[in-house]
Amino acid sequence: MSNLSELLPTGGGQNAVDFVASGTLSSGQTVALKTDGTVTAVVGSAESVGSNQTWADTATQYPCCVYNSNTDRVIIAYKNPNNSSYGTAVVGSISGSTITFGTPVVFASDTINYTAIETEPSSNHVVIAYQFTSSYGYAIVGAVSGTSISFGSAAFFEPYVTQWVAMGYDSTNNKYIIAYRGNGSSNGYGSAVVGTRSGTSISFGTVVYFQSSQCRFFAVSHDVASGKNLICFEDETNSNDGKAVVGTVSGTSISFGSTVTFETESAYRKSLKYSSASSKHLLVYVAFIGGVGSTIGTIATVSGTSVSFSTKTTVVSVSGGYVWLTYITDNDNFVLVHNNGSTVNVKTIAISTGNVVSGSATLIASENALDNVITYNSSDNSTIISYAVSGSNAARAVVYAPASTNSANFIGITSEAISSAATGAVNVYGGINEAQTGLTIGSDYYVQDNGSLSTATSTVKVGKAISATTINMMDLT
Repeated sequence: MSNLSELLPTGGGQNAVDFVASGTLSSGQTVALKTDGTVTAVVGSAESVGSNQTWADTATQYPCCVYNSNTDRVIIAYKNPNNSSYGTAVVGSISGSTITFGTPVVFASDTINYTAIETEPSSNHVVIAYQFTSSYGYAIVGAVSGTSISFGSAAFFEPYVTQWVAMGYDSTNNKYIIAYRGNGSSNGYGSAVVGTRSGTSISFGTVVYFQSSQCRFFAVSHDVASGKNLICFEDETNSNDGKAVVGTVSGTSISFGSTVTFETESAYRKSLKYSSASSKHLLVYVAFIGGVGSTIGTIATVSGTSVSFSTKTTVVSVSGGYVWLTYITDNDNFVLVHNNGSTVNVKTIAISTGNVVSGSATLIASENALDNVITYNSSDNSTIISYAVSGSNAARAVVYAPASTNSANFIGITSEAISSAATGAVNVYGGINEAQTGLTIGSDYYVQDNGSLSTATSTVKVGKAISATTINMMDLT
């Protein structure tokens, strides 16, 4: 053998694995592995902010929102002070940077407060929990169809005054966990209850107290790795300390481990989201340390029925007012929406080597806002932000897409063109790909955020060029 063509087989290289293509792939294209086992092109997109849209000219208060992947719709629930403070919900359809909303639907024909909303990825249903008529805690199931929503009958979960309602969806047990301040016989204790949805009905188990003192500002997140549920809250009775507790669901009941303190200053408004990649939770909250407000971030790790927290990091140097997180599954980042009194802003936050790392703020709107909320649209890796304008409370909506790339999920390079949904060969690490052009022999090549191969260093190294058309995909494990 005297030349490269004699050393290598023809027809696309070595160490090829057959994959089903998600989307049409060209020969020599870098591809990423998806969670369903298919491969798709490595692509990247720049950050973008859509136009600010008014979706309701009337007042909105206590908004909450969620994206339902089964219907590809965003659902916003809120209190409408311009309609007798009734509980109302509206469904939005997202197309690029535009949201089109259907007709708002009343789900509670009386005054409501403290709304929370959750959904199941395999269902077109959402559950809304709220305080009804300034008293009892109620929940109701909505069924989404197009840009409309219809509701079943409401069910109460707390027969006394209910405040600071928060909710999470337990995907391990297919249950809804509601945390709240239960007044009446429970004297404002930290309370939790398990809900079971069936069609457009929901039923509840027995209320359990996880903190025997007055509590408020709850956040709930499900820990998929352990099957547990994490609740964070402010202990109002005990110096407004920030505390957390882990709950275990069994049937329609929930039991708790010991509470853990994560903040000895005031732990005000908070948001909590789970990272499926790192099996950790990101908690952000507003703290008043030495009388100065700032938004703090910390990482929560659940172990058994306990939880530990990382070193605290300031992510916004002002109080931030309302803070809400959403988790971007595409790149394992979080997006925080906050306001500083005169503008609405977002900031990307990541968990890196056990630390909270935040980027620069991006301006969403130059107006004073209240009740800003955010949710993740998994169909196109964008987020939907909704907020009420201070004074008028008119509702705005904005589509924000953070800069993203799936390059971290790089699995190999196609050795041939593959039609969408067809099976084709992909050269993986330890193999050789012969479908390139213009390579510099002897140079190391890396996958860029947009999927191209370049000698510019990135976090994803592929290998070394051994000819103008061939790259040795080194086994870097």
